[in-house]
Amino acid sequence: MLILGIDPGSRVTGYGMVESRVGSLRAVDFGTIVPPPGLDLIDRLPHIAAALDRLAERANPDVAAIEDLFHARNSRVALQLAQVRGVALLSLLRAGLPVHEYAPRLVKKAVTGYGAADKEQVSRMVRMLLHLEGSLPAGDASDALAVAICHAHSSTSLQQTRLAARI
Repeated sequence: MLILGIDPGSRVTGYGMVESRVGSLRAVDFGTIVPPPGLDLIDRLPHIAAALDRLAERANPDVAAIEDLFHARNSRVALQLAQVRGVALLSLLRAGLPVHEYAPRLVKKAVTGYGAADKEQVSRMVRMLLHLEGSLPAGDASDALAVAICHAHSSTSLQQTRLAARI
């Protein structure tokens, strides 16, 4: 299964593609979508959508996973993130992908075992789980890979539960 993970952000949106096979995970691609600097949010949204459209078409993933909203203290930040998520969701759904949403704490717990892990801990575990050599992926790309890993773990657990119910 090829999983496209998305970490939506109003300035930088991370993406990570993970191949999940029985007992193993492999990073296929990862990076960030960064609209041109100096644009208002409304003008960044089409850049994010177009980049996700191209990514979905090029990579042809089986499924997408996206980080859900967190509880932001600043309502303006939460609203901006919600707009980016809406654009990302529309792009993924237009591509015909099943989309799964995961809370940030669940993503952190799936990758590190601790729901309040910091970005550095998540990044180190992503590198270990995906056997990435060299420097850590950029924060937003690492977070997107973590979302994809979370889905891989969740879908494996679901498949095991369904199998156990049949026995």
